[in-house]
Order: sequence, then C-alpha cells, then structure tokens
Amino acid sequence: MTEGETGSAAEAMRLRVLAVGDVIGAPGRSGLRRILPRLRAELGVDLVIANGENSAGGRGISLKTATELRDAGVDAITTGNHVWSQPDIEQVLADDDLRVVRPLNFPGEPPGRASVTLTVRGHPITVVSLMGRVFMTALDDPFRAMDAFLLDGGAGTDPRPLVVVDFHAEATSEKVAMGWHLAGRVAAVVGTHTHVPTADARVLPGETGYVTDLGMVGPVDSIIGAPVEQALRRFLTQRPGRSGVAEGQVTFNAVLLELDAARGTCRAVRRIDLLDTSAPPDHRARSQGGSRG
Repeated sequence: MTEGETGSAAEAMRLRVLAVGDVIGAPGRSGLRRILPRLRAELGVDLVIANGENSAGGRGISLKTATELRDAGVDAITTGNHVWSQPDIEQVLADDDLRVVRPLNFPGEPPGRASVTLTVRGHPITVVSLMGRVFMTALDDPFRAMDAFLLDGGAGTDPRPLVVVDFHAEATSEKVAMGWHLAGRVAAVVGTHTHVPTADARVLPGETGYVTDLGMVGPVDSIIGAPVEQALRRFLTQRPGRSGVAEGQVTFNAVLLELDAARGTCRAVRRIDLLDTSAPPDHRARSQGGSRG
C-alpha cells in the first residue's frame, strides 16, 4: 500500500462529530437554522448532536421544536432536567425519526429511550443522554448507570464502540469526575446545562474527548438565555417568577470531535464559538413575555 493509499484509509476512518450546546427557545432555533448548514459543510461534519431540552420557550422540547432542530441538520437530540416539561413529550420520544433521547438514569421505566445509534459512513456511533445529581433533582446514580450501559453494550471489545455521552449536569466537579470515570471507555463526554462554554476542551488519557460545558445557542445579552431584567429581579428580590427567553443577537457554542472509528477513540477536540452575524444585532431587545415556540 502506498503512502497516499495509507493516508486515504486513515481519513476514511476519521469521523467528525459536532456537539452543539443547549438550543434556547425561538432565538436559538433561528440561529441554529442560519449557522448549522453552512458550518456543517465548511467543517465536513459527519454527525451533529445538539441538546434540545430548552428549545421550547426555554423549557422542554416539543414536537414542533424537535422537528425544527432535525430540519436544521441535527442528527440526534439530547435532553436533561426539563425533558418532561412539554405536554407532547411522550409523542416526541416515541417518534424514531426525531431521535430525541431522555436521560439514561431516570428511575423506574420512563417513556422513550436514553440512547440512539446512528450509522455514519458505515460506522455505528451511539449517543447517550445522562443527567447529574449535584444541585439537581436526585436521579439514579449516573456513574453506575453508565457502567451498566457500557457493560451491556460490549465495553472492553477491540475496537471499543464509538459512544458519545452528553452529561447534563450543574456542578463542574461532577462533570469532570464523569470525564475521568469514562476516560478510555467512551469516545467523548460533553457537558451541557449551564449554558456557559468552558475553555477546557481536551483529549483525556485513553483518547476520550472532553469538555465541561458546550455552552448554548441562544441570546448573547441574557442571563443564560433569560431576559436580564427578569433574571436580575429574581436574584434581587428572592421572589420566584417565570423567566422567558431573551431576544437579540445569538451566540453559537459547540465543539468539534474528531473520532477514530478504527480505534473507537477521539483524536482531537476543538471549540467552535460563533456569533450569528446574519441577524440584526439588537443588543437592547428583551422579551417581556418569553418565547413560546
């Protein structure tokens, strides 16, 4: 085999997965529609994963919003603590074409599935949704849940299966701990939920890609997606109130994972942080009632 043929074979085993942060309401969905198709083509992306649990008015995911995310070019949609917030969620989870997964470690036998396996250029990639417990609703142990999942899925085989985990959690320490717990056993662990992108994208020992938080696709001038005035009022008065979704220019946060299908590993992780310059940058716009889409 010549050097050129060797390089071509290696390239054929290299898969590019774009993991996109929490999509926030109508502004996030609009920004995703404008940015993702172009970005997917420019980067040669093979698979797109996005967290959609805030896509419906900032709380939950609906049939309408899940369809919009899929139509924008998202291949698999993960969720988190707001997964049950919309009334049609069971219909969403039951629709195989939408590929929406709920967290693996909900107790009992909840509707829907916690993972989806897609064939990408002849190679299966499994996407898992998982939820943390620190400062959140206490679900079943996510660490042991993943251990059991990997055991059932043939962990320890050579090459190891390509598994990408969206760990939806509040505490950075819990996310980092999960990264190390799964290092060398999955292809990547990407954190979601805080809507704030972290600067620690790296490849852990055992060639597992990792980032503590992807960030969000949502309004730049906001408090993690909510209107500034509404969110500030809650902190200043300690009185509860429902925050909607802010308006204005949208940020797009994601990471690009370069996976090696021959080894079941991640070779590189790169942050992708963009500003949606195709929409009018009205930095002062605020939604008083919230987005209901």
